[in-house]
Amino acid sequence: MVERLYLYDTTLRDGQQTQGVQFSTAEKVQIARALDGLGVDYIEGGWPGANPTDSAFFEVVPKTKARLTAFGMTKRAGRSVENDDVLAAVMNAGTGAVCLVGKAHEYHVRAALGISLEENVANIAASIGHIFGQGREALFDAEHFFDGYKANPAYALEACQAALGAGARWVVLCDTNGGTLPEEIGRIVGEVIAAGIPGERLGIHTHNDTENAVAGSLAAISAGARQVQGTLNGLGERCGNANLTSLIPVLLLKEPYASQFETGISVQALAGLTRVARMLDDILNRVPMKQAPFVGASAFAHKAGLHASAILKDPATYEHIEPAIVGNARIIPMSNQAGQSNLRQRLAEAGLSVQKGNPALGEILERIKVREDEGYAYDSAQASFELLARDALGQLPEYFEVKRYKVTVERRKNKYNQVVSLSEAVVVVKVDGEKKLSVSESLDEAGNDRGPVNALAKALAKDLGPYSAILADMRLVDFKVRITQGGTEAVTRVIIDSEDGQGRRWSTVGVSANIIDASFEALLDAIRWKLIRDCAGE
Repeated sequence: MVERLYLYDTTLRDGQQTQGVQFSTAEKVQIARALDGLGVDYIEGGWPGANPTDSAFFEVVPKTKARLTAFGMTKRAGRSVENDDVLAAVMNAGTGAVCLVGKAHEYHVRAALGISLEENVANIAASIGHIFGQGREALFDAEHFFDGYKANPAYALEACQAALGAGARWVVLCDTNGGTLPEEIGRIVGEVIAAGIPGERLGIHTHNDTENAVAGSLAAISAGARQVQGTLNGLGERCGNANLTSLIPVLLLKEPYASQFETGISVQALAGLTRVARMLDDILNRVPMKQAPFVGASAFAHKAGLHASAILKDPATYEHIEPAIVGNARIIPMSNQAGQSNLRQRLAEAGLSVQKGNPALGEILERIKVREDEGYAYDSAQASFELLARDALGQLPEYFEVKRYKVTVERRKNKYNQVVSLSEAVVVVKVDGEKKLSVSESLDEAGNDRGPVNALAKALAKDLGPYSAILADMRLVDFKVRITQGGTEAVTRVIIDSEDGQGRRWSTVGVSANIIDASFEALLDAIRWKLIRDCAGE
């Protein structure tokens, strides 16, 4: 029999506790819409009254198919539920569901709250009963449950049973400190069910301090819990929460979960998972983690020649699922470990058809090996690899030639006695047989200096004749620098990620003892790749 498993997302509340993360109200609305489109059952929007952003979110959030949930805490000691202003702010958010956190560990009741164990249980029952009595769905977040259960099983269960008896739809068992291992979680959840709290009323909320949050959540589900909580991309305090971006495809695609459970997420919606994960990184201005399971750029990348050769024959040889199921794509990167099979595959993906046995294949591989020995990295700079291959094949158009360039950076005080910097680039290029000199500063619209690489990019694109218009929608979105050798012979490797108005994103690499020169080389490759794509067929 297929059972219903409920997915509860807390990105907007628990995820916002990540160091360095602070969502705006508009960003929270954007994330909520994406979560709703994905098909999660609950969206925890935040703690109304705790901060202006959370309060504003509940005033403007659009109507969702998912059950919007407000988060708060059980009433404070010495106050009635009707006269607790903190609880009132949560109730006034008007959500269909309310989740209240309460203590399930006797140590925290005495040390943090400073009240008796009996009073804590009474506060839990009164608070949950108040929500239930107002016609809302009540959830009890049993904080420090697993540590509390190990210290005093009877009291941890008493706190949960008080919430259940007062009308809680869900009792959520929290591994708040993230130190409980999966086997323990599975055993304890089983004991909780045996003690009289039904699995269809139990949720699991794990933290990732031992890198076991996903495994712990799965152990709880296997033991009988029927709600699982987590965040997109594993956001959360300290080491984060259970990563729904990993949990969701496991539950939908892996046995025994795929056959045993159904969720609110369809196969069609699952294909948007990678897009949603990268949308969140874009909001946070973070570079997506390449090694992230399912959605990372390297999740289906096959670098070793042996692997890539097998993948070409049957992807199942080195892939546990088809990448497109989660909206991702297979990558055969180029490196000094590459063989001719994956080289031809990678060339075909770039639109270059090369017959088996062509001598150019050996030349391309040799160039890659020599250049990677010099510090280049083509497995993370696919566009530069394509240009190298085109050059070896005699298929690299020369749209322009750079004769020379110069960059200056001046640091000075302005008329307001503020220290400012100004970068300026001069580039001399030859286009259609004519030399042209272009000068550009790196100031943005607000008058801030964007640096010497930005100045070079603007100068290059400024006077390339018929090609300038093509480059108008191109922008640099990431810039990575690494010193590949130490000492006086240090070599700098620069990788630039570029994007254009058509949504294409590509990476290029440059290497030099001079960081500006390495950047300029990567920048030239980025421009040439863009021109090849947009000038084809003209």
